[in-house]
Amino acid sequence: MSISITGAVRLAVISGAALSLGACATVTRGGNDAWVVTSEPAGAKVETSNGHFCEATPCAIKMSRKSEFVATITKPGYKPATVTVTHKTGGAGAAGVAGNVLVGGIIGIGVDMYTGASQDLVPNPVTVILEPE
Repeated sequence: MSISITGAVRLAVISGAALSLGACATVTRGGNDAWVVTSEPAGAKVETSNGHFCEATPCAIKMSRKSEFVATITKPGYKPATVTVTHKTGGAGAAGVAGNVLVGGIIGIGVDMYTGASQDLVPNPVTVILEPE
């Protein structure tokens, strides 16, 4: 049996699509992400309304992708700054959900929505310029 070049290319494309579309966002991205904070000047403390913190910027805090919180950034001698963080469907997350839709994975869509794997924290990363008091 011989396969024409056109047939071989078609087979390769279909196989690649089937493999990539079958992965849901939960598997490919996970339900958590690193939320990254930098400040000018560096060394500021970050506290979030959902109980996470880091002692000095720059830092990264592991957060659920579907988190919504307010972060307060403080450093002695500077005015406190706040940042409101929410989430939205990210490009890679949307691709994972689309893979579920195309392959018929209704359960996968539900899992992605429950875990927040299709979401991205916004804004991320965050850079805060602190004002002197």
